[in-house]
Amino acid sequence: MKAVSQNTRTLVRAAIIAALYTVLTLLLQPLSYGEVQIRFSEALTLLPILLPEAVPALAVGCLLSNILGGCTIFDIVFGTLATLLAALCTRKLRDRFWLAALMPVLFNGVIVGAVVHYCYAPIFPLPLSMLSVAAGEAVACLIVGPLLIRVMKRIPQELMA
Repeated sequence: MKAVSQNTRTLVRAAIIAALYTVLTLLLQPLSYGEVQIRFSEALTLLPILLPEAVPALAVGCLLSNILGGCTIFDIVFGTLATLLAALCTRKLRDRFWLAALMPVLFNGVIVGAVVHYCYAPIFPLPLSMLSVAAGEAVACLIVGPLLIRVMKRIPQELMA
């Protein structure tokens, strides 16, 4: 039996991460979209700490979630961009866990908060929209995300290779 190449394993892991992000977002749709949101799939945005392939995978998962969730074009473009920027910074800061974990809170709070304000809820003040998105993001990235990373670190290295 021929061994699976590292490139194939990396691609498969990326596809699984993108699929998990999309499925979690859509299954928890009432919580994942709107003025007040806790997108639990955003806990996966800490995966770049461990896996570099998670960076593009998260962007693809967010893109699919926003398209399939019926978001505006601004949310599709800028929400995906926020997740990509957060994942890149999380990867870059992977040796400083809590700072890395704050990146999705920061980028999504500012960028997605602005999108929520301008596209969905202009009646809410911009700072309130940003704070609302950041608060939901904090639940996903500062509570659920660290638990996910702790579990991932317990997986034997042979299974991750």
